[in-house]
Amino acid sequence: MNNTVVPVIDMFAGPGGLGEGFARFSEDLPSGPPFDVRLSIEKDFHACQTLELRAFLREFPKEKVPEEYYDYVRSPNPSKRNNLMKEFPEGQRATKRVWHAELGGESFPDDKVNKRIKEYLGESKTWVLIGGPPCQAYSLAGRSRRSKQPKEEFENLREHHLYNHYLKIIRNHEPTVFIMENVKGILTSKISESYIFTKICDDLAFAGYSLYPLVKYDDYETNGKSAKKYVVRSEKYGIPQRRHRVFILGVRKSISTEPGNLMPCDRSVSVLDVIGDLPRIRSGISQPTDSDEGWLNIIKTGMSQDWFGLNAEINKLFENFNSRLNRGGEFVENAVDITYRKEWFTDHRLGGVLNHSTRGHIPDDIKRYLFVSIFGKIHNFSPLLKDFPHGLLPNHKNVKDGSKGVPFADRFKVQLYNSPSTTITCHISKDGHYYIHPDPLQCRSLTVREAARIQTFPDNYFFEGPRTEQYRQVGNAVPPLLAIQIADIVYKLLQKGGHI
Repeated sequence: MNNTVVPVIDMFAGPGGLGEGFARFSEDLPSGPPFDVRLSIEKDFHACQTLELRAFLREFPKEKVPEEYYDYVRSPNPSKRNNLMKEFPEGQRATKRVWHAELGGESFPDDKVNKRIKEYLGESKTWVLIGGPPCQAYSLAGRSRRSKQPKEEFENLREHHLYNHYLKIIRNHEPTVFIMENVKGILTSKISESYIFTKICDDLAFAGYSLYPLVKYDDYETNGKSAKKYVVRSEKYGIPQRRHRVFILGVRKSISTEPGNLMPCDRSVSVLDVIGDLPRIRSGISQPTDSDEGWLNIIKTGMSQDWFGLNAEINKLFENFNSRLNRGGEFVENAVDITYRKEWFTDHRLGGVLNHSTRGHIPDDIKRYLFVSIFGKIHNFSPLLKDFPHGLLPNHKNVKDGSKGVPFADRFKVQLYNSPSTTITCHISKDGHYYIHPDPLQCRSLTVREAARIQTFPDNYFFEGPRTEQYRQVGNAVPPLLAIQIADIVYKLLQKGGHI
């Protein structure tokens, strides 16, 4: 072993979940972290801002991060950020590690991308490429939304062909190892009656790579020939979320060493494990006006309905209810005490919680959230529209008394404290109906920080941009605690093969 630092290039980086895992893998080794995320390429401006800020923090040992960083994330403004990025040499280096570029866009032709990658790799012969093309064209939801498009128009979507640019990078620069991630829907997506995933695998193999899944075939009762073998079920690997994604581990065929697999955890990690310690806050009222008193009145109106009060546990929970909660904020001063992987999530210098403000909901939705969270607490599953009291049904044309067969019958979904959450997706940026907090006394959707905790981002990971953009970033990310396990597989592969 020669303790070589392995460069990592992160394509379609999002807010950096996959890169965070590689950057922080074995960060406490005497020789330092073995992976160096030298360049993150991302088309979204706000995600790039998040990437830059995170790259700045990683320039310092944990206890030597300047106080100016914490001052900024507690109370962000442009002048503070400019000070970090321009006045500190580490900020200047961090800025150079992030490239705001749209792969395949007219302003960033392949030769320009190739030049930049070559510059950042330098003389390194061993390096890792990570990332995955945007998933909207492959996801089941995206395909459903586009089902009314003409077939030719749908098949010509540029998102379908972004992997070709990824493939060109692989061919031109020959990474030792690559990790490609995408939604499970890519396995069944077709162009011209041919499966996209089959073509991708054939192209990658033709480029000179052996392709491996990250899990053992028998983990999911599949066989070696099934494309399903590439699906990783995150809840099996210490992630508090039933997030199922496709991961391909590609290794140059000149390397004879085969990689290992992810190791399943002994127990599932629950929603309670990762958000139970966060400050209790209330939902907002989007109309007509928001106020503590108005919110209390909405809750008490719900408590007066026939469906309320049929359970002794709930009656006790709401006994003398007169909660005076606030709506949180971009920084909430509070002593956090997470019970799961405390050393990973917490930062004692932070002194509170970031990105923990609630959004507003219309009064009728707040009442629905109240019902759904109570139902989940009593029955330990989230209700369908058929379970709703008639007076709480949404006023939509396709809702007929909540009867069986209604599209999106689970349009209001509560996350349950005692189990992993459902998948956090970028849809959380649109509304909170699929992400209702399990505590009836808070009666709201998840905050950005709660979604980030479920995605396993550390508490000092600050998401830039308006709240909608923060949600979008979190929903698009790879969970960093899963990424760090993937980094371990890559590290051991390179180590065993004598490349580091």
